[in-house]
Amino acid sequence: MKTIKGPGVFLAQFAGDSAPYNTLAGMAAWAAEKGFKGVEIPTWDTRLIDLARAAESQTYADEILGILAEHDLTLTDLASHLQGQLVALHPAFNLPADSFAPEAVRNNPQERQRWATEQLHLAAKASRRFGLSKHVTFSGTLLWPYLYPYPQWPEGLIEEGFDELTRRWLPILNAFDEQGVDVCYEIHATEDLHDGLTFERFLAKTGNHPRCNMMYDPSHLVLQGMDYLAFIDHYHERIKAFHVKDAEFRPNGKSGAWGGYQPWSSRAGRFRSPGDGQIDFSAIFSKLTGYGFDGWAVLEWECCFKNPEDGAREGATFIRDHIIRVTDKSFDDFCKSWADPALNRKILGL
Repeated sequence: MKTIKGPGVFLAQFAGDSAPYNTLAGMAAWAAEKGFKGVEIPTWDTRLIDLARAAESQTYADEILGILAEHDLTLTDLASHLQGQLVALHPAFNLPADSFAPEAVRNNPQERQRWATEQLHLAAKASRRFGLSKHVTFSGTLLWPYLYPYPQWPEGLIEEGFDELTRRWLPILNAFDEQGVDVCYEIHATEDLHDGLTFERFLAKTGNHPRCNMMYDPSHLVLQGMDYLAFIDHYHERIKAFHVKDAEFRPNGKSGAWGGYQPWSSRAGRFRSPGDGQIDFSAIFSKLTGYGFDGWAVLEWECCFKNPEDGAREGATFIRDHIIRVTDKSFDDFCKSWADPALNRKILGL
């Protein structure tokens, strides 16, 4: 067993246009003051990182690590959720997701996909320059509009969707493999990889690619009505990254998992600050520790009620208090009989 690292924080939800949130140096000071030991950097946010430069320049990568080190912070990993979404995007989302990409490729699906794919290749190289072994992203969403089978799926639709998803991602997985970095898909509603079975299907299509792994965020499983603890039992060998995000699911006589087009604060399923929702994080940390997870516990803060500054401060403490420092000896060693083959045979009556 190994001790989970943390607390870390995903900077995406906190970055902004005013100081200290508009520079990496400012965010590093902010994160350290809140009690975090590591940060996850969103690669689409040019206020925090120049991804292309990080991929090509070791000097620049070292400068970023130096900025973090000044505040005793570690880079937990890089994240490319927005670019990953654009690798495989259904046309229904063309306009809503256009803002994920630079203006030059907007309203041009083919060029936007090419740009997104190139971004993932840059992320692979940058991750290696930073000395990272894991990268977090989204799978994209070719099939989400057809989640519920009415009208009935045309024969072969789902198979073709997963075939195309694999065609787009396999070269990216190979690029990450060349850099020695795992791709950790966040299992997330609206993504084609949104539960265990969809991940298994994609994994099989990739030939059980060794770099095809997952990022575990229990909040997205709760809002689907899944057993988020049994999920760890099934997939612990592929869980390489961990977001700490709480949620609650309180269906009623008027609405359930789909939310009735309500704002987050009124939905039956909604995200909450750690400790304010329904998730049993003590059990999660115990399971992950028991299975030998040695990655970071990273706060991804999303809450429809709480102020983000309070959520960040409380989140750092919450994670720190849940990390289990593993023991180097058994609690009952004091009464253990040490190895004695002759005694063992006597005990067995031999």
